Amino acid sequence: MRIDAKNLLGNLTAFQARVQEKLQALRVTASSGGNMVTVVCNGYGDIIEIRIDPEVLREPDAEVLEDLVRAAVNEAHRRAREQAGEELQSLVGVPLAGLIGLT
Repeated sequence: MRIDAKNLLGNLTAFQARVQEKLQALRVTASSGGNMVTVVCNGYGDIIEIRIDPEVLREPDAEVLEDLVRAAVNEAHRRAREQAGEELQSLVGVPLAGLIGLT
């Protein structure tokens, strides 16, 4: 049986484009401090949006805000990795997330 390399490459390129499109469109949201800080990430873990409740800004302690932002960002990244793995698995049909470092 002969493999058509050109066809295979075309299929892989199309698959890669679908994966990139899915990960770019994926949105996960995480918050901390009872929704005082909310972070939205895409499937690549890029931060799309950060919302900070104005009440937090009234606090004189910057460490509180830093901790809330860090917690929300870390949780958003964790959720993005998890969702990206699920998206890849649904596209491929087998659990690939661990193979590409998404776990």
